[in-house]
Amino acid sequence: MLVSRGSRTAALAACATILLATSACGSDKPEEGTAQQVRLYGTDGNMLNSFPAELKDHADLVDGMKGTTPLTPLPDEFKTRLRSVAPDLGDYLYAGETYDAVMISALAAQLAGSTDSPEIAKQVVGVTNGGERCEDLATCLSMAREGQDIEYRGVSVTRSGFTEVGEPATTSYGTLHFDGQQLNDGKTEFVGAGDESAASTKAPPKGKKQGDGAAPGTPLVIAGLWPKTGDLALAYPPMAAGAALAIKEINAAGGVLGKKVTWIEGDDGTSATKAKATVAELIDSGADVIIGAASSGISLAVLPETVQAGKILFSPSSTDDGLTTAEDKGLFFRTAPPDSLQGRALADVILRDGSQRISIVARKDSYGEGLQAVVKAELEKAGIGTDRLKLLTYEPPEGESAPQLDFGAGAKEIKDFGSDAVLVIGFGESAQVIRALADAGVQIRH
Repeated sequence: MLVSRGSRTAALAACATILLATSACGSDKPEEGTAQQVRLYGTDGNMLNSFPAELKDHADLVDGMKGTTPLTPLPDEFKTRLRSVAPDLGDYLYAGETYDAVMISALAAQLAGSTDSPEIAKQVVGVTNGGERCEDLATCLSMAREGQDIEYRGVSVTRSGFTEVGEPATTSYGTLHFDGQQLNDGKTEFVGAGDESAASTKAPPKGKKQGDGAAPGTPLVIAGLWPKTGDLALAYPPMAAGAALAIKEINAAGGVLGKKVTWIEGDDGTSATKAKATVAELIDSGADVIIGAASSGISLAVLPETVQAGKILFSPSSTDDGLTTAEDKGLFFRTAPPDSLQGRALADVILRDGSQRISIVARKDSYGEGLQAVVKAELEKAGIGTDRLKLLTYEPPEGESAPQLDFGAGAKEIKDFGSDAVLVIGFGESAQVIRALADAGVQIRH
């Protein structure tokens, strides 16, 4: 259901919404002798059904944890199609965004009449704006083969198209809840964000009819840059499924420019070093479009390489605000919304619970620190003073052989601060933050 920002802000003002133990209405100190309970909050990097397993025998610590993620209500038939390529799929995070990123890339290539990356890039934004609307692949491809201007609407691209810099003008967020060590879909709330007027109105180059473009026998090559290993590996299955489904359906519908699309895949290892090496391999293998990376930090790290090679980097899940203004020569796109939108939604979720002393723990990278800064600013706008906010960061482990994250000192700081809410912005490794809180004697509210 949709929940308005106004109603949640009003709820904050009501003393009755302050659910945690406090000495009096408006006080930020717990009653003497009463153990302070802490609400846990998460973000798209850890609000997955696969996340509790990272806590092993303490998986129950996540029960009651809330968080947000860019999320559009997924039709059951789309989930069924995803399971046709990934029968054991347990999460759907960014599956729709990945599917749409591949579809938009294919449609842009068809309209460009070329597999040349810069020519494809000129069509990407226009594919989502201004033409005749189409909502299924077969229809969209048929129109594109005739060189017809289209307005693609898919799984995540629903309300409006891309801005001129190639990212969603509007999006939808889901508020997720962990119950019984899994996400309770019955409690998920959806809220829209963004501004439809921000969508580009610039006309793309006129589309070419099939046969007027790429040389015969030249297939479109799309590659995946995925966290098959590393701290974000728990997010790999749904994105891989979204890409596999898109490629399967594109080729079943006749492919692009008369040829089946070729798919190749690489592992970014949730590591900038590994990702750069993988990107070089993908480019050498002939990739025209690289779908990825999953992490904002990885996307920022490899963007100079993809730009220098003249290749498109199209991320379904990199949300760092800095990517909006990154030097990309018009070759970076994303179906994921910027964190300026997620930060507002996340702050609203925390404020609805009446939290008074809030700690925000983040990975020390562009994603973690960027989202941390946005949430802090939104909380301050709502009247939470800096004296009631504590910001902490941690260095994420680099590589599979790196020592496990030790957050003991940070956990003690949070306990001494008297936090009644802790937001954890991270990936799989953030389970160690939650474990450290429990080990430090922080009483987590379930």
